[in-house]
Amino acid sequence: MAGGSLGPTGVAKERAELYKGRITAYVIVTCIVAAVGGSIFGYDIGISGGVTSMDEFLDKFFPEVSRNKKRAHENNYCKYNNQVLASFTSSLYLAGLVASLVASPITRNYGRKASIVCGGISFLIGATLNASAVNLAMLLLGRIMLGVGIGFGNQAVPLYLS
Repeated sequence: MAGGSLGPTGVAKERAELYKGRITAYVIVTCIVAAVGGSIFGYDIGISGGVTSMDEFLDKFFPEVSRNKKRAHENNYCKYNNQVLASFTSSLYLAGLVASLVASPITRNYGRKASIVCGGISFLIGATLNASAVNLAMLLLGRIMLGVGIGFGNQAVPLYLS
């Protein structure tokens, strides 16, 4: 363990006996919020990676990538070398980065709960746009809104837990 020998190990028994904490509904909900807030990025990486290799998805939103995928048999780089597909993938992460910076003053001025609610609403809008997308613009806007929701959540959820 990195730095394990530098810090104190364990808790003094005198302090541990003073703790009278219980597992309450509030503690359970807080743990669930922390788990969901931290797992959204990993879930998106798994989903977007799988979706961008589906033929039906590529045919509808990225026909040029679909044609390249059918032509290139050996080199995977040639299949997915497309700036629009790269913008689809990276738009969520870039929006998350910018939103986490914007969320900080919003959290400071309006509170953690308001920031989490804004993130949740943005995430809900983004999920709805992506689920109902009929063109590339809707798909990209949905990804950006998902990124805004994730950015707000990643900024506000750790503060909420504290």
